Amino acid sequence: MSIIWEISGINPRIQTDTHMKGFFSNLKGDTFGGLTAGIVALPLALAFGVSSGLGPSAGLYGAIFISFFAALFGGTNTQISGPTAPMTAVSMLVIAGLIGANNGDVEKALPAILTIFLLAGLMQIGLGAIGIGKYIRYIPYPVVSGFMTAIGVMILITQFLPALGYYPKEDVSYVEKFKPQSEEVILDKILQAEAGEGILVLEDFKETIKRAENISEEEILLEAMTLAGSNSSGVMGALKSLPRAIRNINYLELILCLITILVIYGFKKITTAVPSTLVALLLVSGVAYGFGLGYRPIEKIPSGFPMPNLSIITDFKLGAIAPYFFTALSLSFLGAIDSLLTSVVADNMTKTKHKPNKELIGQGIGNSIAAFFGGIPGAGATIRTVVNINAGGKTKLSGMIAGILLLVVLLALGPIASQIPAAVLAGILITVGIGVMDYKGLKAIPSMPKVEVTIMLIVLVLSVFWDLVYAVGIGLVLASLMFMKKMGDVTAKASKVESLHGLERNNIDKFWKDEEHNFPKELKEEIFIKHLNGPVFFGSTSELQQLATQIPETASHVILRMDRVPYMDQSGVYTLEEIILGLEQKGIKTHIVGIQQQPLYLAKTIDIVPDLIPESNVFDDFDSCMAHLSTIVEDRVTAL
Repeated sequence: MSIIWEISGINPRIQTDTHMKGFFSNLKGDTFGGLTAGIVALPLALAFGVSSGLGPSAGLYGAIFISFFAALFGGTNTQISGPTAPMTAVSMLVIAGLIGANNGDVEKALPAILTIFLLAGLMQIGLGAIGIGKYIRYIPYPVVSGFMTAIGVMILITQFLPALGYYPKEDVSYVEKFKPQSEEVILDKILQAEAGEGILVLEDFKETIKRAENISEEEILLEAMTLAGSNSSGVMGALKSLPRAIRNINYLELILCLITILVIYGFKKITTAVPSTLVALLLVSGVAYGFGLGYRPIEKIPSGFPMPNLSIITDFKLGAIAPYFFTALSLSFLGAIDSLLTSVVADNMTKTKHKPNKELIGQGIGNSIAAFFGGIPGAGATIRTVVNINAGGKTKLSGMIAGILLLVVLLALGPIASQIPAAVLAGILITVGIGVMDYKGLKAIPSMPKVEVTIMLIVLVLSVFWDLVYAVGIGLVLASLMFMKKMGDVTAKASKVESLHGLERNNIDKFWKDEEHNFPKELKEEIFIKHLNGPVFFGSTSELQQLATQIPETASHVILRMDRVPYMDQSGVYTLEEIILGLEQKGIKTHIVGIQQQPLYLAKTIDIVPDLIPESNVFDDFDSCMAHLSTIVEDRVTAL
């Protein structure tokens, strides 16, 4: 535990008066900011919990523990953390996949689900500990834009069914279609059980037949309901079930959902001092409950303090979580991006500077503890953070107070919160889905380069209809390849091969400043200059090799101008070696001018210097190189 404290920058042994005064220096503002942010977080936490598939309590537990511990250990004083739309979207895929793998049994799947969430939290701590936080900002905008818009689309589509009041598991005629398949599933379970018990004999199925005869209609129906729910989950499942949902609309649920949406958007026009989401939650839920409308409530929220789910340890099975290792890694990276983007917003508002690596450690600790208590993972939440700052929050205390408030709500109001209509949370999530989309990026499509638009759309489509993790990975690879292609083109375009004769032809653009007058005219055909401009890396190697072939037979010496090469990778240095070897075979001597520290280190590492190019042929500036060449180069043309 002392190591965690030390990494986080908090030493419990150093509790000076100054530290305590700083922590409580803005008690009134932090209290009001934390309470306000906690109120905003309440309906969202419940909604994200329902959307994830683990129920409202999982969302509330996540909000409580992540908010408190991410604030305590994090690196952004005003950050309010908890379940967010992107994190819930990825979590939803994990949860649905593992529940499906466990034949619809949530309790059986729960240890593996929470273990993956715990693993994601530990990975976040690792990312912060190795200093990865400062590199998150290099993720290309088209990838982020496509991903965020995809999250919004996914939330919207998956809320169509609850908004219409349609639940596939309760559609009798729909469930009936899955009964034959459910019998196959149950029989497969019997065979697996017999194989595990060592009593499955292929020549004699007496035991199998005996067990099959004991299958009840109730078992078949429950399995069919599980299959119906699984077949309708996710984006594709929701789209396939939408026509059936439209034919079976529950108009009460639809009206409650629409009123919730109208109140959320309408109340914002009256005032923003009170969160419109909370107003909609209280108002629509209060009316529905007060008038005794026969609505569908959310799942029951357990009362009392949340207890650790020790099944993470006792029921741990590596095989169950191994396929989701990269999903856990994507959750950790997604949480890092989500949190650090919010930290930047907080910095701009408060004129402060966050500590990115410390923030990742704090988020990782929060997510790890939340997983132990059955909560879904989260990250820094922009809206809640902005609300906190506007309400007066300035220190870590505000985020901790937000978590405490949600705990109080859980302990005191759990039974009341269990009466919230499911349609109200569906309405809240629809507004979240609409709000999370990147409209700035969408509006810019006509003016954006086609390559960037293509990457954004690829990430968007693949995220919605295939897999979020793979979509982002493919987007990053494509964006990186496009960037390297552009940089290679720029480097090749700026890199030229010129003779001293060519530099003399009144084309001032071909000169570098120190070359204009500093060359012996009689050596025009013997000395050629190769300008390298920009980083020399694998994206520019083919163009550089082509440039090397432009040096004519009359040349006896080539000057490599590397003043403007700040970086060279392994591919670049090997290409340079090939070029120099090729020139050497033609009897052409190479001289280097202005090579910087990193390229020089690589050149010495693979012995370009001094084996191919003696150190006497490496010059700091062009003047000294020309002074040297003037004494050793013979005018071949004149000699002929």
